[in-house]
Amino acid sequence: MTLKIEEITLSKLILNDTYTRKVIPFIKDDYFDSPSHKVLFSTLTDYVNKYETTPEPNALKIEVEKRRDISEEIYREVENFIDNLDRDQYNEDWLVETTEKWCKERAIYLALMESVKIADGQDKTRTKDAIPSIMSEALGVCFDESVGHDYIQDSDDRYDFYHKKEEKIPFDLEYFNKITKGGLPNKTLNIALAGTGVGKSLFMCHLAGSVLLQGRNVLYITMEMAEEKIAERIDANLLDIPIQQLGDPLLTKEKYSSKLLELTKKTQGKLVIKEYPTASAHVGHFKALLNELSLKKGFSPDIIFIDYLNICASARYKGTIVNSYTYVKAIAEELRGLAVEFNVPIVSATQTTRSGFANSDVDLTDTSESFGLPATADLMLALISTEDMEQLGQIMVKQLKNRYNDPTMYKRFVVGIDRAKMRLYDCEQGAQDDIIDAGDIEPVTDTKKTFDGFKI
Repeated sequence: MTLKIEEITLSKLILNDTYTRKVIPFIKDDYFDSPSHKVLFSTLTDYVNKYETTPEPNALKIEVEKRRDISEEIYREVENFIDNLDRDQYNEDWLVETTEKWCKERAIYLALMESVKIADGQDKTRTKDAIPSIMSEALGVCFDESVGHDYIQDSDDRYDFYHKKEEKIPFDLEYFNKITKGGLPNKTLNIALAGTGVGKSLFMCHLAGSVLLQGRNVLYITMEMAEEKIAERIDANLLDIPIQQLGDPLLTKEKYSSKLLELTKKTQGKLVIKEYPTASAHVGHFKALLNELSLKKGFSPDIIFIDYLNICASARYKGTIVNSYTYVKAIAEELRGLAVEFNVPIVSATQTTRSGFANSDVDLTDTSESFGLPATADLMLALISTEDMEQLGQIMVKQLKNRYNDPTMYKRFVVGIDRAKMRLYDCEQGAQDDIIDAGDIEPVTDTKKTFDGFKI
């Protein structure tokens, strides 16, 4: 039966230009079981891509004959097939639907074979954790019937889209809301870049606490610190107690419980903190956790924090097999895929390079291990601290990438930081006025200094 469908598909790809244009982008060489069918399809595809039309049968014969990578036997099989094309007329809707079903069945079969090789250790580049994503991709095979957006005809839909209020999770900090147009949308990956000790975890703990106070559910995944340490930081923030005093005997259990009771009156949201060993967990573990929380606790997060990206594992690769660029980019892509699948924003962090650690003005080149990371993130911010700023109780925030708004607007701004209470706060406008490009302009470069020694 499969072979018959292969023959019908190939015949109509040669004879029916309309059908070919609909389905050829979704068909792969590997879907064909017969070697001669693979050759014929790849030759046909090359011809269509080059000449933007389907070849005449005799022209296709000539193109196959030119190939030097096939045997005489394969050529004779191809020639015989072309001479005996299935010229029956089929309902086009049925034909497209049947082809789609065949593609999906073949994709699933090939994914199973690929998964068996990984399970048996024959694939040295991927672990067994890659199998779910391989199967998921195969199960997702379908023909995209959309013909695109008609600029004039679809203008009403476009207007409605412009005025549709997008669901976002707002910040409790003015400038963060300004640069994101009101907060973090679902299905996004948002990254904070900073050196050790600058405030990556503080930033995420503060944001987690502020979202909880909005009455939303928060999932905080930590691989750097223990669950209790993260909870301690959030306690300091939400209970308005310096972190050093949380273990003070003067803070009795009654006082602590009373403060926590007051907090519970302010929100209906829940916060779950889950710890994994460093570099041991990947999106497969996170998906399992989300399913467990849903089934056992009826808990579905509105936002997920992952502390932090560089010490996650990849579901696709063994870290020792691939380079850091591929590995970290894969982690970022997997996390963004998780955000899309569960319809939530994900907030994570990454470490600066050694050069960026001592730098007072971080940029994308200071992204630790992977320049591919910014390409995947929707929002990427650098957190910058200097001795002078520490004395003022401030950190600088610099936009590195922003898909939500013009990144030149408020490219740099400052926020107040209270490290004792693990809290960020808005600064007075005067503090922003001291930032060179608090508005939307970059500082002008002194060309005489830059090109010193050259005649200009």
